[in-house]
Amino acid sequence: MRCIPLLCLFLTLCTIAQSQTSEGPDAKKLEAVSPQLQKFVDDGQIAGAVVLAAFEGKVICEEAVGFRDLESKDPMQKDSLFWIASMTKPITSMAVMMLQDEKKLNINDPVEKYLPEFHGQMLVSEKKDDTVLLKKPSRPITIKDLLMHTSGLTSKSPLDNDAIDVLSLKEAVITYALTPLQFEPGSQWSYCNPGMNTLGRLIEVVSGMEYSRFLQARIFNPLRMKETTFWPDKKRLQKLATSYKPTADGKGLEPTPIKYLTPPFSNRKRTPLAAGGLFSTAEDLLKLYTMLLNGGEADGRRILSAAALKEMTTIQSDDLKTGFTEGMAMGLGFHIVREPTGVTAMLSPGTFGHGGAHGTQGWIDPERKTIYILLIQRAALNNGDASPMRQAFQQAIAEALPPVVKAAVKP
Repeated sequence: MRCIPLLCLFLTLCTIAQSQTSEGPDAKKLEAVSPQLQKFVDDGQIAGAVVLAAFEGKVICEEAVGFRDLESKDPMQKDSLFWIASMTKPITSMAVMMLQDEKKLNINDPVEKYLPEFHGQMLVSEKKDDTVLLKKPSRPITIKDLLMHTSGLTSKSPLDNDAIDVLSLKEAVITYALTPLQFEPGSQWSYCNPGMNTLGRLIEVVSGMEYSRFLQARIFNPLRMKETTFWPDKKRLQKLATSYKPTADGKGLEPTPIKYLTPPFSNRKRTPLAAGGLFSTAEDLLKLYTMLLNGGEADGRRILSAAALKEMTTIQSDDLKTGFTEGMAMGLGFHIVREPTGVTAMLSPGTFGHGGAHGTQGWIDPERKTIYILLIQRAALNNGDASPMRQAFQQAIAEALPPVVKAAVKP
């Protein structure tokens, strides 16, 4: 059979596009990742780091540099354990969306429908000297407000101290409900740990399961995330990267406690903080992010519905200024890159993810099918989301990726 010229041209273009798309990352450029991070170790900015990047379903970079602990000179390992802090928040949010999938809640519902202690919550209308004037808010806070940090809940309740895992989720939530809202729900974006902890308690009430057990049964076990836990045992603690902060003279690093958690971390009497209590490893986080990049499925098993994932990773914040770097927007539990700039310049619009208090970062670029995981334990960063470590890592990976190839246009 003779080939019609236009059809031949189209098939040729498709073949070229497919061959270009299948081009892999530049191995030589990937070799630059480890030296880039080693510079921060040599300069005394971090003790060590574990990084992992995946492209089109394959790990293209997995490196460990520096030390897990400076005093013992124990080297950092690829399976070292890290406190991932606020990277817990999207996981909590996933659990909420699973309950919506099961029609056990609706994120547009008022929180007071499930947690009656929020009924009648007041709003700060004015502050005069030592007097605080209150009024009723225009509407009650919703579950969606909590997912988006737009609830107006206080960022710190009166009973909170540095170690906030001494109150149960039930007890902590009562203190949040008794504290007046700081602004009208939905009118502003203000990062809010109490809001996420409230979601943890909501999960308990709606599901009938303890928050930590729900995550274990519905997320960690199905994904075989065997190292992820709120309470690392003795064996895991031996792999835990020590947290550091700069010394007073700025010439080195010194150990620093995790101020939100009460040691020993293995003590199961500590409350599992829905806002930031998890410990994990790079390989465990890769399993989670691969599932998300795969539309909510892992190994043929549906973990999160496609509709829920789309809602979580679609911009919900309209024109509100959100996030800790320029060009960001808010989804449900995830920060989303609206306009790549600065530390996100190498990422595609629509990239979603979250950082943690000691500089940990996890981002998923669905357009480039790329996952970026950076694990460090460095307190007192000026801005963990805009850290030079994150910038260097993402830039090195992005530069190694093959160029974006536009699909051939059918004549």
